[in-house]
Amino acid sequence: MTGTSDHGDCGCMFSIELDSKDCIRRLALPNNSGGSVLIEGFLGKIEDVSLVEGLMLEVKGTSGTLKMDLTADELNKLLKQKSMDQGRSDCNV
Repeated sequence: MTGTSDHGDCGCMFSIELDSKDCIRRLALPNNSGGSVLIEGFLGKIEDVSLVEGLMLEVKGTSGTLKMDLTADELNKLLKQKSMDQGRSDCNV
């Protein structure tokens, strides 16, 4: 799953594998090519979160797995930025 995508503008790739279609809550596809797509479902109880080879975030649940191309550095940067943003909003109260 890692590597350059043909959909460069879409950014980070992801995949969702569910044990059953019963785990899908909602799947919405637009009639036209310009609309947004919604995928909602249930991974079940989270059993493990890991970074596979430092290149892919993997969240394993009892009912499925979510994988996305996100390196450890990218994840840490996003978490650090989120923490800083929350700290700033706390100061504005």
